[in-house]
Amino acid sequence: MLSQLGYQAVSVAGAVMVLIAYATLQQGILTREDRWFNLLNFVGAALLGWIAVVDRRWGFILLEVAWALLSLPPLLRGKRSPESKRG
Repeated sequence: MLSQLGYQAVSVAGAVMVLIAYATLQQGILTREDRWFNLLNFVGAALLGWIAVVDRRWGFILLEVAWALLSLPPLLRGKRSPESKRG
């Protein structure tokens, strides 16, 4: 298993992914239908959810699992980012 430092690194990576997704949404760089936005949200929330399970933090388990699951439908619809639609 991971060391305490390893768990901290995973949780920070997950949080950074979710925050990048949110910041790019707020700046108008990505939309909520964009594949990258939802991928960042899904992976970040899944990492945070995994850490919550390891620590048995039920409130965070609920939050992060729901957050990850809410990111799946747009990912599965296959919307492409605006940059990939050009040219």
